[in-house]
Amino acid sequence: MTRASTQGYRRSRRPRGAAARRMRMWGCLLVALALAVTGCVNNEERERANQVTPIDVDVQKVPQIAALVPPEIARTGRLVIGVNVPYQPNEFKGPDGRIIGYDVDLMNAVAKVLGLTPVYQESQFDTIIPSVQAGTYQVGMSSFTDTLEREKQVDFVTYYSAGVQWAQAADSDEDIDPSNACGKRVAVQTTTYEDTDEIPAKSAECKAKGLEPIDKVKFDSQDEAVNALILGRVDAMSADSPVTAYAIKRTNGKLRPAGEVFDSAPYGWAVRKGSSLAPAMQKAVQYLMDNGQYEEIAANWGLQEGMIDVSVINGAVS
Repeated sequence: MTRASTQGYRRSRRPRGAAARRMRMWGCLLVALALAVTGCVNNEERERANQVTPIDVDVQKVPQIAALVPPEIARTGRLVIGVNVPYQPNEFKGPDGRIIGYDVDLMNAVAKVLGLTPVYQESQFDTIIPSVQAGTYQVGMSSFTDTLEREKQVDFVTYYSAGVQWAQAADSDEDIDPSNACGKRVAVQTTTYEDTDEIPAKSAECKAKGLEPIDKVKFDSQDEAVNALILGRVDAMSADSPVTAYAIKRTNGKLRPAGEVFDSAPYGWAVRKGSSLAPAMQKAVQYLMDNGQYEEIAANWGLQEGMIDVSVINGAVS
C-alpha cells in the first residue's frame, strides 16, 4: 500500500504531504506519444495527438437525491471543489487552461444529479482536506486514497479502485512479470510511490535471492517514462493503474498491460465529517453507476479496469 500522511496522499505524489507540482515543459527531448517519433511538436499538436477529449454525459437532476444536499449548499446552487493539478488523467489542465479529466467529468455528472453547478478551485494538495474541514471547499477532489487515518478528519465517497499497474511494449515477445522482474529496466516517475517504495522493495528481494536487481530508470515526468518505453529504452514502466491505463489508451496500441493491477485501494471524494453531502454524493454516483453514465465516462478515459459497482461512504481498507 502507498504511504499515508496526516493530510492525505495519492499514489503518484511526492511522499509525506506533497504540495502541487508543476509539470516540466516538454521540449525537443520528448516525443509525441501517439506518433512515437522524435522531434519537437508545439503544445497544440501534442494535445491533439495525445489527449483524450472530455465527455459530457446526458443526465438530469434527480429530485429525491438532490433533496439530501445540505440547505446552505442548495441555496447557492454551487458545489465548490478544491482540486490540485496536474495528475493525468484524473485532473489536469487542457489546452485552454480549463481543469479537465476523468474525475472532473464524473464530478460534473454527479453535480447534474444534485442540481448543482460545480466550481473548481485550484489548490495546493496539502491544503485541500483542511480546507474541506474548515468549509472553504465543500468537496476535495484530487485522487485521494480513502484511508482509515484520513476518515478521522473527513468523510469519503468512494468512486474508483486504484492500484499499481505495469506496462510493456505491445510488440514484445516476452511477458513482463512485475513480481519476477529481476534484471529488467523499469521506468518510473521520480519521487512517486513506484520510485520510492515499490521498485526498491522488489529490487531488494532480487538481491536477497542472489539475482540481478531491477534497473530503475527515473524520469521527471510520467510522459517521459512512457516515451522511453515506446522507444525501447526500458523493458517496462510502473505507475498508478489509472495513469498506466491512460498511457495505454493514448498510445494507440503501442503499449499493453504487464501483469495485473495490485495493491488496490479506493479513491474517494472528501467532504466535511458528518455532512449530509456525503450520502447525497454517494447516491448520485451510485445512480450514475446503475444507469450507465459512470461506465461511459470511465471508458472514455480508458479507465474501466478500476471501475467499482457500489459507492460507499468511508470504504478504507487500511
